[in-house]
Amino acid sequence: MPYNVRAEKERLRRKILLARGRLRPADLQAAAVALRDVLLSVPEVSRAAVVAAYVGVGTEPGTGPILDALHRRGVRVLLPVLRPDRDLDWGVYTGPEALARAHFGLLEPTGPRLGPQAVATADAVLLPGLAVDRTGMRLGRGGGSYDRVLPRVAPEAFTCVLLHDGELLEGPVPSEHTDQRVRAAALPSGLLRFPATPNDALP
Repeated sequence: MPYNVRAEKERLRRKILLARGRLRPADLQAAAVALRDVLLSVPEVSRAAVVAAYVGVGTEPGTGPILDALHRRGVRVLLPVLRPDRDLDWGVYTGPEALARAHFGLLEPTGPRLGPQAVATADAVLLPGLAVDRTGMRLGRGGGSYDRVLPRVAPEAFTCVLLHDGELLEGPVPSEHTDQRVRAAALPSGLLRFPATPNDALP
C-alpha cells in the first residue's frame, strides 16, 4: 500500500475523531434516537429477520436505541466478538444486561459464539465507521475487521455504515484493494443510498 494512502487515512481519522470528541453527551443521545428512527424507516432493516449490528461505545454513533427496538420486535440481532486475530465472531443480543466489557473498551454479548460465518445469515448489516464517500467507500479505524466481514455477507444483504452528520466526505475516501464499499449510510439527518458501481457516484 503506498505510504500516501496510509498517511491520508490516518489524517482523516485524526480529524474525525477530534470532531467526535467535541460532541456533548446530550448530542450523542439525541443522535442515537434519531438514528433509530431513520433505520426503522428503512424497509431492508424494518423487514429483516436477522440484523448484524454492533454496540456503539464512546463517541461512536449510539446503537442502544436501535438494538433494543429490533430486539423488542423479535428480530435476531447478532453482535460482534473481537477475536485475537482481529477477525469477528458473533453472538446473539439478548438485552443490555447480557453485554460484557471486552478489549479496547468494547461491549460484547456474553452468550454462545456462533462463528465468523454467522454474519452470512444477516438480512441487514449495520457497521461502524468514521466516514464514507459518495461511492460508498467506508473509512474504518484501521483494524481491518470489517474488511474481512463484508465478503462473508450474503450478496443480497443490506450493508449500512452508521455515522454522525458531517461524516459524508465530498472527496474520495483513500482506499486499497482490501477496502470494501457499503450500500448505504445512516446519519441522524437521514439515509443515503450509494450506487451499485462507483462510476455512478451520487452528485
